Amino acid sequence: MNWMYLILAGFLEIGFTTCMKLSNNFTNIKWTAGFIACIVISFYFVNKATATIPLGTAYAVWTGIGAVGTVLMGILFFNEPANFWRIFFIATLILSIVGLKFLGEPSAQAS
Repeated sequence: MNWMYLILAGFLEIGFTTCMKLSNNFTNIKWTAGFIACIVISFYFVNKATATIPLGTAYAVWTGIGAVGTVLMGILFFNEPANFWRIFFIATLILSIVGLKFLGEPSAQAS
């Protein structure tokens, strides 16, 4: 269940960065409220996730989901560039996140 909390926290990070962009430097109250709501809920879920997920792994996955999602939002909705190198490095970030999920947890048999 804590991995679900972590994934949800990552998606909320995408939400708060997108709301931050749309808030027009926090002058649009609707998007500013969305930013505050997303960031508070995101921190709540990442905090719950770290109850069983190692802190370093949780932080890397949380920020990785947010970074990848925010870049994709920029490409899809804010006309940011989508060149080869940008996509290449986003792909390597995704592979790193997957690697942390499957290889970053200590084995129960190791102890």
